[in-house]
Parts: sequence; structure tokens; C-alpha cells
Amino acid sequence: MSDSAQTVSLHPYFKANEGKVDEFKALLPRFVELTSNEEACLFYDFTINDDVIFCREAYVGAEGVLAHLDNVGPLLEQALGISELFRVEVHGAQSELDKLQDALGPLNPDWFVFQCGVQK
Repeated sequence: MSDSAQTVSLHPYFKANEGKVDEFKALLPRFVELTSNEEACLFYDFTINDDVIFCREAYVGAEGVLAHLDNVGPLLEQALGISELFRVEVHGAQSELDKLQDALGPLNPDWFVFQCGVQK
């Protein structure tokens, strides 16, 4: 269980290039394998709608996000070679989002600031 106020979730949306959906799908198990050993990862999964691939992921704090990006960096570059990252959302406490401005700012994400919620 994690503290909701410290959780940061990412929501990247990729659109596979023409004819590249299967190639992108083939990368998914590798992303999962790399991420499975990250201590700060709370969840990490993919869903697909036609040629749009969505990654639902959350981490303990901004440090968890940064460690993940470092871990999957080369594979992410490969994925970006066959797709367009057309939307990125980052959700979390303002204090955590502030720590991600430099690393994620160039992606022009939509920043969602945590307000309140239920934790079980």
C-alpha cells in the first residue's frame, strides 16, 4: 500500500505508425519485464484500442518515475521510432510534480494535481 499523496501516475498514449502495431505489441513484454523489478512501481500495464497503445503506470514519488524512465529509456526510444507519443498525463501531488518538470516538461504533458481520494 502506498500513500496517495506520494503516488505519481503516468498516462502516455502512443499511436503506432502505419503498419507498426504488431511491432509495437512485440515490445510490450520487454517493457513489463524491465519494469517488474522496480521497487517503486505500484502498477504497470498496457491497453490497446486499434493503433493506440496506452500505458497505465504508477510509482512511489517522482523518484520512482525518474528511475523507471532511466530503466526503460533505450526501449522507449525504440518504441518512439515506430509510434507517436501524442498525449501524456502526469498525476500527483504538486510537490512531486515539481520534481518532474525538468525531465517531463519537454513532452508537454498535462499536469493533474492530486486533491483527495480513497486509499485502501
